[in-house]
Amino acid sequence: MAAASEQNVEFVRTGYGKNAVKVLVIRREGSRHSIIELKADVELTLKSRKDYLSGDNSDIIPTDTIKNTVHGLAKLKGVKTIEQFALDVCNHFLTSFNHVLRAKVYMEEAPWRRLEKNGVEHAHAFIFSPETCRFCDVEQNLNGVPVLHSGLKNMKVLKTTQSGFEGFLRDRFTTLQDTKDRCFCTSVYARWRYNKVQDVAFDSAWKCVRETVIERFAGPYDRGEFSPSVQKTLYETQVLVLDRVPEAVFCLSGG
Repeated sequence: MAAASEQNVEFVRTGYGKNAVKVLVIRREGSRHSIIELKADVELTLKSRKDYLSGDNSDIIPTDTIKNTVHGLAKLKGVKTIEQFALDVCNHFLTSFNHVLRAKVYMEEAPWRRLEKNGVEHAHAFIFSPETCRFCDVEQNLNGVPVLHSGLKNMKVLKTTQSGFEGFLRDRFTTLQDTKDRCFCTSVYARWRYNKVQDVAFDSAWKCVRETVIERFAGPYDRGEFSPSVQKTLYETQVLVLDRVPEAVFCLSGG
């Protein structure tokens, strides 16, 4: 009976890995220190399935080794951006083990901001400032090119006017009234794909997207800009991001 049922089982996609690997990198340049704190999820797909079929673990890279690898690569290669480091981690597993078919890495960067007073930046003290969460993900197959996305999430924004919603479809369940003036509050999520992974200024690109989202939402600081719908504001933001960040070929945003 067991053999018969196994014949009807198809492996669609397999993978395993280690989640929530935390890394804190401190760069010391004299008395001035800089930090990057990140959290990484790593998933690997192996060529064989003998671990599933017969309990043979000889090809499995232990998840503890995966954790140690992330820590080791951070020490050996450094972390300039989470995007570049995610690419480094993927490349390591695909080039170091010939039985790894696919590597996928997701990273989030903790939003530490350097303390500042009267225009003077502190040399080594920071404050946790969770205005926005920066993240990225990389997926690469053996002998393939990496597919890299960057993004931001949990960016809560609100404006008290210059937003309306009217002319929408009505049916017997509709109670919402047309309005030309309302509050607009949302939590922004944006994710975009890069058309290349070499010679990209990832920090500048991410900051440009964030500034563009704020610009299209808020409008000019002295008067704002009217939004007739969330959809219209989202579309205009996406178009502007693709124009300003030529390395981005796809942008998904929502609120």
